[in-house]
Amino acid sequence: MELTIDVAVLLAVIIVLRLRRRTHARSRNDEKLTVLIVLVFGILIAPTAFGHSVADVVGQLAQGVTQADGP
Repeated sequence: MELTIDVAVLLAVIIVLRLRRRTHARSRNDEKLTVLIVLVFGILIAPTAFGHSVADVVGQLAQGVTQADGP
């Protein structure tokens, strides 16, 4: 479990650095690589306690939006 958290932190730093670049300076392949890194980050962080709490918050937000949108 310790290795998973360390890799997730490393990927989070890489994501932040990649997203700080200017949008028009990115190629299509560069954007695809960023999406792939973010997906791997999500898979790594999902089984952790932090991942569960984020999923709970997002689920509550989604539920609130769908209830507010209804009749």
